Amino acid sequence: MLQTILSRLNALANPADAKKALRYVKSGPGEYSEGDLFLGIRNPVLHQLVKEYKHTDLEDVLTLLSNDYHEARHLALLLLVYQFQKGNAASQQCIFEAYLANTRYINNWDLVDCSCYKIVGPFLLNKDRSVLYQLAKSESLWERRIAMVSTLHFIRFSQFEDVFKLASILLTDKQDLMHKAVGWMLKEAGKRDNQVLISYLNQNYRAMPRTTLRYAIEKLPEPLRQDYLKGKI
Repeated sequence: MLQTILSRLNALANPADAKKALRYVKSGPGEYSEGDLFLGIRNPVLHQLVKEYKHTDLEDVLTLLSNDYHEARHLALLLLVYQFQKGNAASQQCIFEAYLANTRYINNWDLVDCSCYKIVGPFLLNKDRSVLYQLAKSESLWERRIAMVSTLHFIRFSQFEDVFKLASILLTDKQDLMHKAVGWMLKEAGKRDNQVLISYLNQNYRAMPRTTLRYAIEKLPEPLRQDYLKGKI
């Protein structure tokens, strides 16, 4: 099955789209995704391939996840998400463990964002979440982003404690991609419960990077947004 998938990906490659992707995900020298390789396959095509290869063995999916090409890793993660959502408790635990054991291949923001809140978040919903705090203190930008974005699943159940605790840990992160991720999760929490966000902002907004603050307050009423931006609260 693995060779069939790889052959299919190669056949779908589009050099013009690959060049566009290199710029989009910052793969140039000194950028956060330096050296990543692209085939030039668009996301809707990858989602269609999931339907065709959804029964791929986990071992083959994990081998695909270690592939040099971004789209191969993306497809592997989409397959893991599908198999997690369709699996029983035992298979879900296996996929969760495999996911965290292979974070070195989940090495761009789109790869993190398409998968972590659909695997890590659901698995930990009713379990100990200490692994998220370990990830939040990782030297890996992508592991830190996994920690934060995984809380999107908790937000959907109006569980905010870990969102705010992790946000506080990551407020001083030096990476802009983390500023955006923290602000995004704060905004999502506010969409579920405006008051919990406002309470958190009132205590912490002065210490937030500007990007985090702008993301977090995006859905608040305009006068309140301006008060936060101008430091009037």
